[in-house]
Amino acid sequence: MNIQLLTRETLEEASDLFNEYRKFYGQSSDKEGAKAFLTARFEQDQSILWLASIDGQAAGFVQMYPSFSSVAMKRMYILNDLFVMPEFRQQGVAQALMETCYTYCERHQARKIRLETANDNYSAQRLYKKMGMQVDQHVKHYMKTWE
Repeated sequence: MNIQLLTRETLEEASDLFNEYRKFYGQSSDKEGAKAFLTARFEQDQSILWLASIDGQAAGFVQMYPSFSSVAMKRMYILNDLFVMPEFRQQGVAQALMETCYTYCERHQARKIRLETANDNYSAQRLYKKMGMQVDQHVKHYMKTWE
């Protein structure tokens, strides 16, 4: 397995994975939109995205967004997107991608890494627990959504 940071040369490959990720979450296929979104994040240095490949085939990706903890006065990261193509699941790709995120966060002295997942995404929840993540029982998250 090879894991590398997103480059201009791998944007197309990442965009295809990102489109599949969005479809997994019930969105319509939009390859052009996916590429435009990732290109903007890349060019504006707004996210950190790693691609995993196995035998030269795109297997999965993870994307984190930087943020800050004001109280701790340290950087934190939001692990927003993690996706593995169905044919590469159960091969350690998601765990390897998460370990890459952990190493990056530790190297950059981040305070924490956060993520959210669907209540019924049990396979992801098992992985997160295995990776040492815990459900935060001390805070409630609120949101307002605009369409």
